[in-house]
Amino acid sequence: MMPMLLTASTEIPVGNDWLYEAKYDGFRCILEWDDEPLLKSRNGKLLNDMFPEIIKFCNEIYNKIKSFLPLTIDGEIVCLINNFQSDFSKVQARGRMQNFDTIKNNAEIFACHYIVFDLLKYKGKDLTKLSLIKRKQQMERLFNKVQLPISINYQDINKLQMIDVYEENTLLWNTIVSNNGEGLIAKQKSSTWNSAERTKKWLKIKNWRFISVILTKYDKSNGFFHGALYQGDSLVEIATFRHGLSEMELSTLTELFQTNGTKLSNNIWELEPSICIEIACIDFDGKKLREPRFHSFNLNKPIQDCNWQQMQKQLYPLPSSTKITHPDKPIWPDVGILKDDYLLYLQRISPYILPFLKDRLLTVIRFPHGVAGESFYQKNSPDYVPDFVMTKQIEDIKYILCNDLDTLLWLGNQLALEFHVPFQTVNTTNPTEIVFDLDPPSVHEFSLAVEAAQHMKLIFDKFQLKSYVKTSGGKGIQLYIPLEEDSFSYEETGIFTKFISEFLVEQEPKWFTTERLKKNRGNKLYLDYVQHKEGKTIISPFSPRGNELGLIATPLKWEEVRESLRPDEFLIPHVLDRIKYEGNPFQDFRVGAENEKFAIVLNQLKELVKK
Repeated sequence: MMPMLLTASTEIPVGNDWLYEAKYDGFRCILEWDDEPLLKSRNGKLLNDMFPEIIKFCNEIYNKIKSFLPLTIDGEIVCLINNFQSDFSKVQARGRMQNFDTIKNNAEIFACHYIVFDLLKYKGKDLTKLSLIKRKQQMERLFNKVQLPISINYQDINKLQMIDVYEENTLLWNTIVSNNGEGLIAKQKSSTWNSAERTKKWLKIKNWRFISVILTKYDKSNGFFHGALYQGDSLVEIATFRHGLSEMELSTLTELFQTNGTKLSNNIWELEPSICIEIACIDFDGKKLREPRFHSFNLNKPIQDCNWQQMQKQLYPLPSSTKITHPDKPIWPDVGILKDDYLLYLQRISPYILPFLKDRLLTVIRFPHGVAGESFYQKNSPDYVPDFVMTKQIEDIKYILCNDLDTLLWLGNQLALEFHVPFQTVNTTNPTEIVFDLDPPSVHEFSLAVEAAQHMKLIFDKFQLKSYVKTSGGKGIQLYIPLEEDSFSYEETGIFTKFISEFLVEQEPKWFTTERLKKNRGNKLYLDYVQHKEGKTIISPFSPRGNELGLIATPLKWEEVRESLRPDEFLIPHVLDRIKYEGNPFQDFRVGAENEKFAIVLNQLKELVKK
């Protein structure tokens, strides 16, 4: 059975006959599930070994789903960045891997999902001749019965998720564009499913990004033109293209190279950097633009503006709802970061920081003139806050809840550079995580924070408590133990934090202290457990800091916490690269809550207190 294929379109069809879905950039494949699940690619290749996390999940839910087998499902393997965007390069790399250990490691760091958008066989009965709307209804009933998600959530550990379906396309398209998704799919409600058929009843509309590049080469043997941009002082080739050119444009470019270019061989001409063009693409895979097409000439653009930094902004355009003022304002002048660069960071880091800001009473530190100028704390929402920003009134303070990208970018435009959150959400009066703040006397004693973190990790491991670690973005380190909501009070978690801190001081009194007054600490690291209480806040994971370098409070892997670790490693560009190439060490943070084990430890400590 080969997947039914879509027809490309430049316009979104409208009318009551159409349904709309997000288009994801992944591997289209069929899941055939009789005795065991089989993931089959468009050309019939078995993908089970490449995506073991999906097969493992299917086996875990077998008892729930076995009464509905045999099933045949049409869907897409994706590596979700947010609810509307998949990182194709991660899926593609997995498809090429052959070593079991490499695949296993990759599946843990860059876990994939299987997004389901059609049900073709149910309890062995062929559904392909039913209308799309009836197949969708049967699919939703199935997902409800086996308690699988009927909406996409990139943070959800369920590896099988049902695609969201929309009756109206405008809001969906705007959301796809804001989240840098690949595009939109429109399907006729009455359409049947026909194997391997390319149909106009299913249309794909792509979210093209337009990148400025410099024309560099022409290869007559295959008709391809080459485009590059500046990365520093070097020209880096990022595109080879021939599609999108009209006959006149093709003739003009060919003549331009053959007349004004330098002939390198029988078929290749090279042109000095002089002409800028716009290339349409759907993404950048780290080396080349994906699906590049000629879009237009841009003869008035200086070639120096065709550079790596500009490409990042063109690849990740800010939502149209984001009103930017003074985009060229220097924010961190020592490292050359402008306001525009900062907003790009917030947009790209939003899938990772928003889960830690969501439903938290936010305190920000604003730097209206950049870090070189004055700053102030802000809890109360200003009068001019836009309508889309959610707020929560607590006594005489109207707090902002940063629950979405639009709010995050609005705060960024206000030059909120630091995001501080309490240890609880608005839905509970109890902490949802325990946090230890390891505060050395200065950045020069950062090694003390590393040593204290290593000591604490040994204790947490002995208690079988899963822990997470991040830099503070300043001179310290912060350790996290996640809890489920409404499980333990601050009084109870305080018993634990006090015991751990005092035990560490007892073990190493020369280096660690719980003394609150700075003047009495000497040259020791301060173990701040008193800060962990209701009403107090901590810097959010992935938040920048208002120091000269704009360091990020960066989640770490525990194996990185060693003597060579330095806090000044984690600048904005470095953190974005870490996420892309090494993954997010906090990706399973909420899955890591182990309440039963913490309850055992707490009960033991309570008995010690009584004695």
